[in-house]
Amino acid sequence: MHQATTSYLTVADGSRLSVWDYRETAIHCADTVVLLVHGLGEHQGRYAQLAKHLTGWGYAVRSYDQVGHGVSTGVRGGITRPMQLVEHLLAVIQATRTQMSAGAKLIVLGHSLGGLVAARTAMMAASSIDGLVLSSPALDVGLSILQRVLLATLPYIAPTMRVANGLNPDELSHDAMVVAAYREDSLCHDRISARLAHFIWSQGAAVRRYAPLWSVRTLLLYSGQDQCVNPLGSQRFVQLAPKKVVSSSVFHSLKHEIFNEADSDLVLNLLRTWLGPVRPLQP
Repeated sequence: MHQATTSYLTVADGSRLSVWDYRETAIHCADTVVLLVHGLGEHQGRYAQLAKHLTGWGYAVRSYDQVGHGVSTGVRGGITRPMQLVEHLLAVIQATRTQMSAGAKLIVLGHSLGGLVAARTAMMAASSIDGLVLSSPALDVGLSILQRVLLATLPYIAPTMRVANGLNPDELSHDAMVVAAYREDSLCHDRISARLAHFIWSQGAAVRRYAPLWSVRTLLLYSGQDQCVNPLGSQRFVQLAPKKVVSSSVFHSLKHEIFNEADSDLVLNLLRTWLGPVRPLQP
């Protein structure tokens, strides 16, 4: 059972987002807050173990279900506007900032689709966060020519049409228990709309193009054998981004969910080192 307090945030477009705050360290007295953004077809509850590590190290942790996911409102796998997920993350960031103490740092950690959303948000509002962690981000989904043609037309013809997202649960982790839990999780789904697919395709390319201008301190961790997103997207971003701003590590022996592998200790150690020591909490 997760040790978290549940609340709901209603954003400007009326969407109601489920928010979890892990109890060990309260946001209002934390030196550093880590905001988790989950991937496509899943939900924030799958990050309870990562949150346990983070809170154990002394960081406050908040997560939320993106619209169309988990118990937040919205059609499963759908969005109503091309940049809706980015707008929602900005709203969560703003709401979180209002609860933080002066001088505290806000780090956004996004996985897969969540990594893309977090990166695109950093492009739009770099000053809103103090750091960014990208876990196997969906910066390139490896589309065929036919898929690219379809994505160039379908969002305008049938933007709400939903199909299977093509994600193979067996490619998430080498840990059979992780895969089995995903398959049995009623809050996980395999839906994706044409509009959301177009967002992933187009904005992944936008982030890669913007890489030379990157200004947000970033840690990019990705799988070298990823079959859910194309690792070349992360590789290309790292090649183009300023080395003083972006640190990266590739894990050739791990699958897509690098924090959900049995041998994820190296990933966790790199994350903890990059986040840095926690200062004494504010009174």
